[in-house]
Amino acid sequence: MKKVSALLLVFTILMAAAASPIQAKQEPLPIFKDIKGHWAEKYIVNMVEQGILDGYPDGTFRPEEPVKIDQFIKMLILSYSDLHQNGERSWKPSFVQSLSAENQSILQQDYRYFNFKPNASGYWAANYINIASDLHFLNKSRYSDFQANMNREHVAEVLYYTLNETEFLEDEKYSMKEAEAYGDLKSASEREQKFIAEALVKGIMQGYPSGYFGVGDTVTRAESLVILNRLTDKSKRLKPDSNKGDLSRSVPTSNGGYKVIVFPDQRMYDAYASLKRAGQTRGTNYDLYESTLRLYKDQEEKDNVQKQPTGSSHYKEEVTMALDTSFNTYSITVRIREGSLARNQEAVKTFANELFGYHASSFYGLFTEVTTKLQNGDKVESRQVLIGNDNVNIQVDAGGQSVNFAISAKSL
Repeated sequence: MKKVSALLLVFTILMAAAASPIQAKQEPLPIFKDIKGHWAEKYIVNMVEQGILDGYPDGTFRPEEPVKIDQFIKMLILSYSDLHQNGERSWKPSFVQSLSAENQSILQQDYRYFNFKPNASGYWAANYINIASDLHFLNKSRYSDFQANMNREHVAEVLYYTLNETEFLEDEKYSMKEAEAYGDLKSASEREQKFIAEALVKGIMQGYPSGYFGVGDTVTRAESLVILNRLTDKSKRLKPDSNKGDLSRSVPTSNGGYKVIVFPDQRMYDAYASLKRAGQTRGTNYDLYESTLRLYKDQEEKDNVQKQPTGSSHYKEEVTMALDTSFNTYSITVRIREGSLARNQEAVKTFANELFGYHASSFYGLFTEVTTKLQNGDKVESRQVLIGNDNVNIQVDAGGQSVNFAISAKSL
């Protein structure tokens, strides 16, 4: 009986402990009381934890309230910074590297001691607005009241100028064609249509299921966080649909994103596919970004070229093959080095076969003749040769160390 009583006592104690409110597992409280189940809850939590935007003293976030212009600019600037454990912030290295030399100089000189905090006196958002203006992310003169609600055209405009300074702008013909699908686009001004089109094809903003973009609509606090998340994290963007244009392709860019290229004709559209095949003949010693293929001697050379600062040309690839959609021309550039012709002959043949078709052997014969002479130290004059229906312009650099073959259809 004593054993039974002892067991019952232990069981009773364990049950009491399990029921104790001290021991019971507590469900984590939501960071704000009005975001539970909201479509943007995870974005709000993530961005608030990064210190991008705050809630209100009453414990609410108010996700459906319109975001103010100054709030959006503050969030834009903070989105390009990292929050450290000590509460301090610093610019993201990838952001600084994406800027032009001029803008990098502005950060280093004019904003060397920028603390990312609201002004302690005067207008709280002045510093955020000034730095965004100095980096050309917005034109201050366009706004008469920075405490007004931000509408969708305003957001698209800021995105347009920010992208122009940190990335690149898409092909305008393609972006405008895509944007025309939205029924209310014409209600925006011409310049606003350009901004909207860029935001859409970049996959940062999107229209409504109704088929409208929402010209004139305000942007909510929740929407602004999602938009800025897509702006600063390319993996969150809506990937462009490359099937929406007969001669367009969604191609990778060197910064990890995608860009839609509209090719001028079927020939160049098909030539892009041959660039990919040409690169693959070199194993991993190549890269293909936008419409330019670069072939490297080895992995070391590839690493050196890719890692050198923007604008530097200290390291160069062995061969470059490119499509110029603006001028409807093709080019092959070869740097004359020991073994470079042998390493890259299959790649050049692959590209030439697609481009010249029946006349491919004539081009490759010309290519071999010129590059072999240069490799042997013989002098080669720049000249133009007609192959099939194409003019091939041969340009040799002064030292005979590289040669460029520029190919374009002859004028009819």
